[in-house]
Amino acid sequence: MAVTKTVLVTGAGSGIGRAISQCLSKNGYSLILLGRKQDNLETTRNSLEYPDQHQCISCDIRLPKDITKALEKSKINSLYALVANAGIGGENSYPSDDRWHEIIDTNLTGTYNTIQECLPYLKRSKAPFKKIVILASILARLGVPGYSAYCASKAGLLGLNRSLAAELAQEKILVNALCPGWVDTKMAHEGLQAFSEALKISKEKAFEQAMTDVPLGKMSQPDEIAQFTAFLISDAQTSITGQTLDINNGAMMP
Repeated sequence: MAVTKTVLVTGAGSGIGRAISQCLSKNGYSLILLGRKQDNLETTRNSLEYPDQHQCISCDIRLPKDITKALEKSKINSLYALVANAGIGGENSYPSDDRWHEIIDTNLTGTYNTIQECLPYLKRSKAPFKKIVILASILARLGVPGYSAYCASKAGLLGLNRSLAAELAQEKILVNALCPGWVDTKMAHEGLQAFSEALKISKEKAFEQAMTDVPLGKMSQPDEIAQFTAFLISDAQTSITGQTLDINNGAMMP
């Protein structure tokens, strides 16, 4: 009988995190869903295969002690994989109403905190290879006016990815980062709305303009990101580590 593998997913209450959780539950993993809003986490859990096999725990990844308490509350002994998906978006402006620390502390420091707190559990897993997947963004590679904090936070994740992949290779922990472009989520639509308001055009026109830089002319679906994540943490994958993998409909071809 196969041993159930436990995977922790942050930012599991909506968007890409929810899609990843749904996909992984269908693949037989036992999930620990972390996020700030318990109600959203419960909605995700109720959408999964066998909801009772999964846990949802409210947690602020900016606070290492919060992550420690969440892991203790889960009562797990080990983790097979971590999907570090949690993050926030939006603009920042210096000095008034500057969101620099809020965005950096969540997206970059929060991901670092999560990985460090989960490492002892990953190291205790008896799986031949353990996996970490970090959700970055196409804006880790591109600059956008007004998004300095978001771009910096996501670019920082790529450096964190490479460093940890080298550091953890001897532990057989594979670390990779995904850089999605436009994905059909609430965050993307909020970005389009802000774009349309700034240019004083309709949201439909804003979408058309955004897609002029996307060769395939479309957004990705959250499930596409989820399926790719599922492959990266699967037993079939034992050779990819330290890589930044782009899913952006051709918008960036490094």
